[in-house]
Amino acid sequence: MSKRHPIIAVTGSSGAGTTTTGRIFRRLFASEGLHAAMVGGDSFHRYNRAQMARLAAKGQFGERNHFALAANHIDRLEALFHDYGHTGNGQFRQYVHDEDRRLVEAGHKPGTFTPWGPLAPDTDLLFYEGLHGGVISESYNIAQYVDLLVGVVPIVNLEWIQKIHRDTHKRGYSQDAVVETIINRMDDYVHDIVPQFAHTHVNFQRIPLVDTSNPFVVRDVPTEDESMVVIRFRESSEVDFPYLLQMIAGSHLSRYDTLVIPGTKLSLAMDLIMRPMVLELMAHKPFA
Repeated sequence: MSKRHPIIAVTGSSGAGTTTTGRIFRRLFASEGLHAAMVGGDSFHRYNRAQMARLAAKGQFGERNHFALAANHIDRLEALFHDYGHTGNGQFRQYVHDEDRRLVEAGHKPGTFTPWGPLAPDTDLLFYEGLHGGVISESYNIAQYVDLLVGVVPIVNLEWIQKIHRDTHKRGYSQDAVVETIINRMDDYVHDIVPQFAHTHVNFQRIPLVDTSNPFVVRDVPTEDESMVVIRFRESSEVDFPYLLQMIAGSHLSRYDTLVIPGTKLSLAMDLIMRPMVLELMAHKPFA
């Protein structure tokens, strides 16, 4: 951790909602005038889209599974967090998504990576959004460098529904292919993704209020008003629960460290909870 160069990481699996959380943080940074170095976890994958396809054709699911630490440059991610915490800079790259017009217009092919290079200079903090922001393993300890670690983890049936809906409607995959991916990732999900949520400062877990007992036949993702969100705090003594209960209509405490809110209030709750934490990090940052 570094008071001079803070690091915020949002961790969660594919389809969990980390992208939505990232947008909320971007609005927060903009409203507070903070210049954040934005880093996506998919840029640390070891294989590009074509390489993944070749591995899939060979049936090498363990190698092609992005959840697995071995399928990612975890050493480079740890080096980035270490270097940024100490110097305010570090090496990163970007994964080129189909919708990344700026990168495509610059000549980068979708499904590939940009070259490794330095972060922009003079940023106020680093923001990471991806799969492995809270990893602690025998070989790596990413979490030790993170000043604010946020988990986004819907209950698993809802997570699968969201992934199936996204990958079939927005990425053109067949449902059978997406279900096969879910199955092939399960061991690494249990061993490499789930343990991270024990290290988070705050967890946001979305729970549907409709039947999702068979996620593979559900046609639509449960809406916000068909959901509740369970928010668990690691340091509950530092949370102003009376204020949050007053500000978030329909909220209540289920445990001393756990706030439950309507799904429609997630953006409001994230802002109310995260903004003071971000400002606290910045308040302890020495300025030249």
